[in-house]
Amino acid sequence: MQPRTSILALVPLALLSLPGAQALGQSAPTATTRQAADVVVHVADLPNSALSEFDFWNGPASPGGKMIGTSNTGEELDPPPENDPHVTMNVQVQPATPYRCWIHMYVGKPKGVSKANKVWVQFTNAVDKANKEILKPGTGDYLTVQGPEKEGWVWVGSDRQVSFRGGEATVRVQAGMEGVGFDQLVLSPSNFLSRAPSENVVPKPR
Repeated sequence: MQPRTSILALVPLALLSLPGAQALGQSAPTATTRQAADVVVHVADLPNSALSEFDFWNGPASPGGKMIGTSNTGEELDPPPENDPHVTMNVQVQPATPYRCWIHMYVGKPKGVSKANKVWVQFTNAVDKANKEILKPGTGDYLTVQGPEKEGWVWVGSDRQVSFRGGEATVRVQAGMEGVGFDQLVLSPSNFLSRAPSENVVPKPR
């Protein structure tokens, strides 16, 4: 009787050494998770209906040639839940991902009690570590984004990170002082999580 030959003996050893060949019983590598992208909003793309007591202003150096701002009468503005001048925008976010909010702010000329350098930011679908809703519009919970007192453009970051349940979120930016303006909002999970953008214009992710 002829001795049985194992079928493995018929497989050339060269094939087992080819790139990508898997040894018997070895599982294939798992796909890596895609990194969440920055969320970039250029206010020039917002419709007029997104603005409440804010106005579009010409901004030659701003994306789309537009920025938004409020006039300065020198009066004081109240924080949320008071409904003072605000802007809303809808964005797509990833769940369980910490983001840092950045505003490309125009610090206006001070007048009266206003230094024209602060906004408050709220979100729908924002949650804490216990998955409890936070920073919700209509409440007194908000992020503070305040710039220097020197007039001009500056990237200013929020005082804490924020995470979401995922999907669509509405961002509500309310004027903290009259005379303040801005032309971009960035929610960054990576590139600008701990540092401000270095360029005046952050391009939208492709």
